[in-house]
Amino acid sequence: MRNILVWVGGTALLAATAIDTLAVAGRNLGMPILGSIELVQGAVLVSGTVALVLATLSGGHARVRLVTDHLQGLPRRLLASAARIASVSLFAALALGSIWLAADLWNGHERSEVVGVPWRVLRLVANAGFLACALIALKQIMIGRPRP
Repeated sequence: MRNILVWVGGTALLAATAIDTLAVAGRNLGMPILGSIELVQGAVLVSGTVALVLATLSGGHARVRLVTDHLQGLPRRLLASAARIASVSLFAALALGSIWLAADLWNGHERSEVVGVPWRVLRLVANAGFLACALIALKQIMIGRPRP
């Protein structure tokens, strides 16, 4: 599964780079590519969502250890547990809020102005990513997986 996610996220990032490169070249050659910004936004959303899920799977989110590195035993474990619970809470809140917005705007059939990128599809990608992160983080708490 990780390999598939890496390929999807990497392909989306390469697509964003290629689109933007072509857009810059086109502007300099007097042949602008209309809608390139919209396409780059969609590709970056996909790559960012995949990166968020992969970071959650590997326990690789950024942490500040200024206090926890000076603690031992129970206080350190309690702070680590609080951080895990905060992660689940954050991802769950993002998922719930994003799903709520998507449901509210679902029948709006929103599309980007120039190319017609369907925003509801991109909202589904973001919602799936937030929900996956919340469930992965919750599973890591339940099985007691230590954070690196």
